[in-house]
Amino acid sequence: MSSKSVALLDYGSGNLHSAQRALERVGADVTVTSDHRVALQADGLVVPGVGAFGACMDGLLSVRGDELVDKRLAGGRPVLGICVGMQIMFDRGVEFDVPATGCGQWPGTVEKLQAEVLPHMGWNTVRPGEDSVLFAGMDPDTRFYFVHSYGVQDWEMAPSESLAAPVLTWADHGGEFLAAVENGPLSATQFHPEKSGDAGATLLENWLRTLG
Repeated sequence: MSSKSVALLDYGSGNLHSAQRALERVGADVTVTSDHRVALQADGLVVPGVGAFGACMDGLLSVRGDELVDKRLAGGRPVLGICVGMQIMFDRGVEFDVPATGCGQWPGTVEKLQAEVLPHMGWNTVRPGEDSVLFAGMDPDTRFYFVHSYGVQDWEMAPSESLAAPVLTWADHGGEFLAAVENGPLSATQFHPEKSGDAGATLLENWLRTLG
């Protein structure tokens, strides 16, 4: 597989160095940047994120990252969101009863998980949707590393007659929540592939194969 160029979006959120190392491990040519020209030209864009939904959105807006995501997706150019980078792709997030507006690529609300123990921290299995590309070739007992207290617990996008249905992957911690979404050029994971060892490396490699 020839090396793919990946722009890792620097907007003040996320462990950029571990994500960069993980992507380089599977052969990506990674540039950490907030430059729109570089990010638009790259084969793939990765949007990381840690911390609070509202703070991540503030950081994203400060570099016009929402516009960047829009432009890439309008042209069918792949984007991968990680952790809060997945959450901010939805309409809204509610933390500590304070609502914040997300990018709105998907309808839905990021809310506190219904679990006795939070955060959900550590290794957990997932249930990939049928025909998943991200989880291709993985055993059902494969575990990924999560650290979060909030997530999307209901998928609200209405079915479309003209577009392929998104592939949804679920996990459980006090109830179901979305662990990953594959929707055309936009993919995202609630867990951290860059902290998930060989399983995370396989997932990133599968994503790299989708890049033009």
